Amino acid sequence: MTLFVAKRVALIAAVAVAVGACSPKSSAAPQGRVESPPAASAAAPEASTPAQPVGTLNGRVLPDFATLVEQVGPAVVNVSVVEKAHRVANSERGNDEEDPYQEFFRRFGIPTPDQGQGRDRRNFQIPQRQGEGSGFIVSADGYILTNAHVVADADEVTVRMTDRREYQAKVIGIDRRTDVAVIKIEGKNLPVVRVGDPSKLRPGEWVLAIGSPFTFENSVTAGIVSATGRSMPGEDNSLVPFIQTDVAVNPGNSGGPLFNLSGEVVGINSQIYSRSGGYMGISFAIPIDVASNVQTQLVSTGKVTRGRIGVQIQDVNAQFADAFGLDRPRGALVGQVVEDGPAAKAGIKAGDVILSVDGRSVERSTQLPAVISAIKPGSSAKVEVWRDRESKLINVKVDEFPEETQRVANRAVEEPASKPDKLGLSVRPLGADERKSAETEGYLLVEDVDGPAAKAGVRPGDVILGVNGKAVKSVAELRNATTDGSKTVAILVEREGTQIFVPIRVS
Repeated sequence: MTLFVAKRVALIAAVAVAVGACSPKSSAAPQGRVESPPAASAAAPEASTPAQPVGTLNGRVLPDFATLVEQVGPAVVNVSVVEKAHRVANSERGNDEEDPYQEFFRRFGIPTPDQGQGRDRRNFQIPQRQGEGSGFIVSADGYILTNAHVVADADEVTVRMTDRREYQAKVIGIDRRTDVAVIKIEGKNLPVVRVGDPSKLRPGEWVLAIGSPFTFENSVTAGIVSATGRSMPGEDNSLVPFIQTDVAVNPGNSGGPLFNLSGEVVGINSQIYSRSGGYMGISFAIPIDVASNVQTQLVSTGKVTRGRIGVQIQDVNAQFADAFGLDRPRGALVGQVVEDGPAAKAGIKAGDVILSVDGRSVERSTQLPAVISAIKPGSSAKVEVWRDRESKLINVKVDEFPEETQRVANRAVEEPASKPDKLGLSVRPLGADERKSAETEGYLLVEDVDGPAAKAGVRPGDVILGVNGKAVKSVAELRNATTDGSKTVAILVEREGTQIFVPIRVS
């Protein structure tokens, strides 16, 4: 499947329906402006009456969505964005063969903007582009939450209320990592939403979305929570534990609220998973507590700071739980510890399973990044880890989250490999020069793989670092570590600069 996320606005409104995301957006404009006004009021509106059940079906009571929409609808807004037409130098466009605008014109048989302009390829007119999204008012003085991809590159932002009043909005700040943005309109005593607790959401629970799909403003759809704590494919360390629902959302729903039946916002509709570019039954929302934390920081300081401890993690499945002696699959398995990072300084090691942080249980690895990032840099966190078949509590001083680059190792193959063992691994020792060139801490290179190891996903070129949380530096140590009678062994390998555990079922 292909994940379509609204990252770029359609160049012509007529093809907006072909964009596979919750909302088209304008692009190639300056980033959203960042300002630092006084913090938004966190005062909640007077509690509205939760939606009451109405009617029955086969003896079961149905929810009253109509009353719920009457109560919460006025605080939901349409967000219209415009990027003004402007000229750019040809040097800014890069290679024409890779230019998305040129590709667009070629695909639809439209004369390129160079034609009729004296073919002056040094200047290029990018036409005005428009996009539609949604949002919701979080303070009576006009602060609004929406998606970053809706307003990030906009020159003009217009907010329309359900009563058709219009306001020009300022972009207070955007956070691309969570896809959350805060915009501001000038108003008083505006209707506001009530914020709920997404941690209380349960799969199967009714939820409701309001937005502007395909520019149809104030459209209401309903469904159920499919799952919580989801990460996107390819984003295992995402800072957002998404809420998955089957609520119908489409281009234009981006930034709109997801309500529970008590009329509380529990999420911001952000993404869909689709092969067609439109809704196919799977949509994702950003939990409102994640968004509220970003809002508070953007309004008060104009930027977002996050905590980090410096580990790479992966999920714990049944095989890992068996290999490490856990009672059941849970926690976040540490595959790599960043050198000189907070975790390394505190004594956390590869092979540790993080079970909780400051008493907050970590059931899945997708929960950990959000938990750590919410901790203020400089603070200490009590991290519970599972090591050597027992629980340990480690104090870690949380550092500020940096931009990190991935290291890719180049490995040479010179020495003969050992014969395959019972796992199907054929390995050879790495020379000192090879280890230095590859920038690896490992000593054993996988030359060939077969049997259980191949089935588990070990690849030629992997560097073996350890088994079941213990380092191995020789072929003999590897053999001994894999013959202790365990049904499953967890091999720690380094692959293209990243360390991961691979569970291998012993034959």
